[in-house]
Amino acid sequence: MILMSPPCQPFTRIGRQGDVSDPRTRSFLYFLDILPRLAKLPKYLLLENVKGFETSSARDELIRTLEKCGFTYQEFLLSPTCLGIPNSRLRYFLIARLHSEPFPFQDPGKILTDFPRQEPAGSKTSRVPAALAERSSLSKATKDPVSGYDHDGGQRPQDFLFKLETAEQLERKQQADSDLSVQMLKAYLQDDDDGEGMSQYFLPEKSLLRYAFLLDIVTPSCRRSTCFTKGYGNYIEGTGSVLQTAEEIQLESVFKPFEGLSEDEKLTKLLTLKLRYFTPREIANLQGFPPEFGFPDKVTTKQRYRLLGNSLNVQVVAKLISILVG
Repeated sequence: MILMSPPCQPFTRIGRQGDVSDPRTRSFLYFLDILPRLAKLPKYLLLENVKGFETSSARDELIRTLEKCGFTYQEFLLSPTCLGIPNSRLRYFLIARLHSEPFPFQDPGKILTDFPRQEPAGSKTSRVPAALAERSSLSKATKDPVSGYDHDGGQRPQDFLFKLETAEQLERKQQADSDLSVQMLKAYLQDDDDGEGMSQYFLPEKSLLRYAFLLDIVTPSCRRSTCFTKGYGNYIEGTGSVLQTAEEIQLESVFKPFEGLSEDEKLTKLLTLKLRYFTPREIANLQGFPPEFGFPDKVTTKQRYRLLGNSLNVQVVAKLISILVG
């Protein structure tokens, strides 16, 4: 079995999208070049990359190579929310088997946006054309489906209610929090008295004042969180949700009266929310790492965030492997 995750920088939607001309794609293209010439081909193959890979020339070359070698394959765009995990982390996946019968759910040329379901013979799983595959209720697409902000640098939404949030964005978040198929965040959080020292994770006052209107704020009872990136804990905008530990406070009561307040008054209101970053352990929980997983003591908090921001969701990958070899 080959499991691979080629460098994603050539395909990210906020990057230069150099695709096959980007030097970081060379190792992947080399793999595709030698695969047909191997004396013994791998029986199974699983590939992961960012959303955007599915429209790349590198993907097209991958498909041509797999077909040449006799692989049966299926493509996906999946987020952990498909498994009831309250975190948005949309990724491209491809699974392939050598010289096998087609997958029961296989739909050539289409990208599936959910895991296949066990259904009676003759029935079809729900399939979405690749052109429509950007749909995902909690995915990190061109526009973050939770915050609604355009990650490609496009125009930000107008007609804000409060906290730079439109009625449409607020409704989207409320719908996500009403989805009972997804667990609440509280199932993934650490206890405040677990000895790790939660005080180190509370947002600095300077950051609160500067970025308050840009934060994606969630509470333990929410059923959503945005994608955590490697910049989490170091940068604020677009790197992941922050946790409001004072659940009894309504966001609207804090942000609506902001206009006309002094800096000190604004800070006083913001501090009532008791906002903190998710800890590395909590992000690891959301990404499906087992309880016994841990980092060496010498790995700093910043390094832990960076590693987790570049990680895959373990449960999503495990589910795909079980489908692949099943």
